[in-house]
Amino acid sequence: MNALTDAASLRDHFDRTILPLWRGPGFNATLRLPHEALDASGTAPLPDVRYRAMACARQLFVFSQAGDAAHAHTLFESLRHTFADRTRGGWFYSVDAQGAPLDTTKDLYTHAFVVFACSAYGQRLGVPEALDTARETSALIVERFKVHGKAHDQALDGLLNAALDASFASVTSGPLQNPLMHLTEAWLVAREATGDAAFDTAITGLVEALARNFLHAPTGCIAELPLGTRDNRLEPGHQFEWFWLAQQAGAQRLGASGLQEALARAFAFAVKHGVDPVTGAVAAALDEQGRVIDATQRIWAQTEYLRAIATHGDAVARATLDEQIGKFAQRFLTPQGWVECRSASGEVARADMPSTTPYHLLTAYRALP
Repeated sequence: MNALTDAASLRDHFDRTILPLWRGPGFNATLRLPHEALDASGTAPLPDVRYRAMACARQLFVFSQAGDAAHAHTLFESLRHTFADRTRGGWFYSVDAQGAPLDTTKDLYTHAFVVFACSAYGQRLGVPEALDTARETSALIVERFKVHGKAHDQALDGLLNAALDASFASVTSGPLQNPLMHLTEAWLVAREATGDAAFDTAITGLVEALARNFLHAPTGCIAELPLGTRDNRLEPGHQFEWFWLAQQAGAQRLGASGLQEALARAFAFAVKHGVDPVTGAVAAALDEQGRVIDATQRIWAQTEYLRAIATHGDAVARATLDEQIGKFAQRFLTPQGWVECRSASGEVARADMPSTTPYHLLTAYRALP
């Protein structure tokens, strides 16, 4: 796709190629849910084993921002009808191929995307019920997912567990970086959509807790696991994502986290150690010294790099954008859609196209000039 050399051409490819995939072969009209993935040709879904609430929420965001009100309304109703746990509250992680609850874990990542998508959809298309859903889910998150540490352990204040059992009675996974990042993203959108200043306070508490427990001081990077955890890792794509989120939050909402200064260093660290200088491709993971420990090149990390470059305050960094767009398009976009993952040497490492990826494409493309 060498013709895709600027932001306008990326957006055109998204509108003409990507969106039709998920209105057509990527959508199960019977269950009214997006399939988990399409084959590389974009003509048929992979066999259905599950449907995730997070995937439905991401598609809700995409089609609401695309202005496809009819499809967005369908996805919102499917999200509420299929994934809401009306007995115990919250949202199921997944349902099976027939639409019955499959994984009933209460997953913070999933709940964050419900807040994110319902906020964006409610604001874009004027749906008060969606904003109510975002508020209610946010309140549930704060109440049910919070970490209960020892009274004197102030470092844990504001942290949230990554997963609990179906009844919220027991923790199945402690705090992790990724769901905390997406909750920050969700609350930024919820603040804009609802105008509720309480989200500002929630964001500040969350990022300060994150910094205390995940900020790797030598590099400025946000680690995937709490500091001191064995075999921790730094993901360049997440440094780029956090870099953009910190800009959106602004200094006041970042409080005493120190994230603005730290993430400026993290951006430089990720570029130096995690981006191939020839192909522009972003590696999946580094260790704390900057050595590549997972060389897989995932498309979402490339989109986060594009967005971070496009919104960087430094003119030298922004000047690399046009070249990076060209490298990205050549390596990851196809006439049928996209390549989800490549190896460091360029081979296709994952040939199918997941329903969750258009969210990454759209959020990046919207930030491009």
